[in-house]
Amino acid sequence: MRMVILGRQGSGKGTQSERLTDRFGCVHLSTGDALRAAVSAGTELGRQAKAIMDEGGLVGDDIMNGIVRDRLA
Repeated sequence: MRMVILGRQGSGKGTQSERLTDRFGCVHLSTGDALRAAVSAGTELGRQAKAIMDEGGLVGDDIMNGIVRDRLA
């Protein structure tokens, strides 16, 4: 089973994801959590993302896709 939950900040994505994880035993992957973990761990992609965020920019899809790929590996 694959699910994608989208919504604005504060819309309950995390709450619903937690409930679905508890009920169906699926994996919950939060891109925000994965991004923060990569930055904290000082990975190459995390350092690139931090540099962009420090300048006030948004992290691009190429970096985020790499962070998610690393998280799923």
